[in-house]
Amino acid sequence: MSQVTITINSREYAVACEDGQEVNIIKLSRLLDEKAQLLTQGNQQVNENMLLAMIGLLLADELTELKKSISTGSVPTASTILQGYNDDDIAVLDTSLAEKIKELTGQINLLANQINLL
Repeated sequence: MSQVTITINSREYAVACEDGQEVNIIKLSRLLDEKAQLLTQGNQQVNENMLLAMIGLLLADELTELKKSISTGSVPTASTILQGYNDDDIAVLDTSLAEKIKELTGQINLLANQINLL
């Protein structure tokens, strides 16, 4: 077992994880921290338990909507998703998307290597 320190809303947490999962845990914690920043908008006065519950609800809502989209076959098109964004926003999205694809590629390769070890 390994231990990694993650930061959510400027608070550090020590988290135990399986060996080799440290990077994944850190990436997931960054997602939680992004949601925390959205909810607090710089206001650090939000109750920590309430904030974590709200983050969980946001992620659960996103997951539920995604599952609904997939099950009904109504996955939005790129043009629908990008409506209302200007060129600068799209450039930022492109960079962000490229980073996410790189992360996913690494995770896929890691899983493929683990499968090959079985």
